[in-house]
Amino acid sequence: MSLRRRALLATPLALAAVPALAQPAAWPDRPTRWMVAYGAGGASDLFARMISRALAAPGTPPVVVENRPSGGGIVATEAVLASPADGSTVLHVDNGMMVYNPALYSRLPFDPDRDLVMAGFIARFPFFILTRPESPLTTFEELRAAGKRQALTYATPAVASPHHMAMELLRVRAGVQVEHIPYRGMPAVLQDLIAGRVDCAIADVTNALPLLSTNRARALITFGANRARAVPDVRTATEAGIADCVADGWQGVSLPRSAAPDLLARVNAAIRAAMASPEVARQLGTTGAETEPLSLAQCAELIRRENAVWRPLIRDLGIRLES
Repeated sequence: MSLRRRALLATPLALAAVPALAQPAAWPDRPTRWMVAYGAGGASDLFARMISRALAAPGTPPVVVENRPSGGGIVATEAVLASPADGSTVLHVDNGMMVYNPALYSRLPFDPDRDLVMAGFIARFPFFILTRPESPLTTFEELRAAGKRQALTYATPAVASPHHMAMELLRVRAGVQVEHIPYRGMPAVLQDLIAGRVDCAIADVTNALPLLSTNRARALITFGANRARAVPDVRTATEAGIADCVADGWQGVSLPRSAAPDLLARVNAAIRAAMASPEVARQLGTTGAETEPLSLAQCAELIRRENAVWRPLIRDLGIRLES
């Protein structure tokens, strides 16, 4: 047999002896702590636990949700930044933590822009202006006209919450007079709205749906770029004639910016897959939250757009918090 023929016959055996190129390991590839900056039972906690269950599979390392509540999410953020940037500790984030905080606080022990990178998008939560059924403010046009004559009271779950920011943006864009009445959480907001103690309230879709579906509240507009999927008959602020008035609550997942690019890509892929799973889709449908499979580049663009709107507005309005 010629040397050439022997070489050709040996080639498949030689190739078979070469190990296949290693495929990137799926995330999570080790026990993972999912840090939530709010207490148990809130929206962030519920979504973190929902996604951690979706990530679970036979033989997959566990993802354990840890609640580290504090003002501005500072304690949870510091815990993540003090941990190895290897995907074993991730941070559940929202508008406030990634966008508002540098404008709200005169001093932070970290810089979200420098120290964090958003690796995955979870969902956005459309906001609505709600009035009670007995209110004379039955349309947005009536609310706007009334707000031109005198200050209207509006309730939100907290100072500097995305709900608060949405109405302040409307105040600036529409030129209405409003007085902010902050509460400690949405249940108290909705209770006083129904009781007629405030003129209107800003509610996210998850809290608004039970009232709207039972005719205990009326939605005048939504602040989204598009109509809310769960309440498609409610106009957007843009459709009502208010330009550049888009505001949502949203949640995502962040890692330290020092995390390796391939790790960020794996986390992004895992979050997108979890959000597309049938069980998560079913649960999203019950809350009215809306998800999108944002890439890493799209997550970065979301932060850039939000920073350009909210940080100047917060500083212009003089809204401040102390850490």
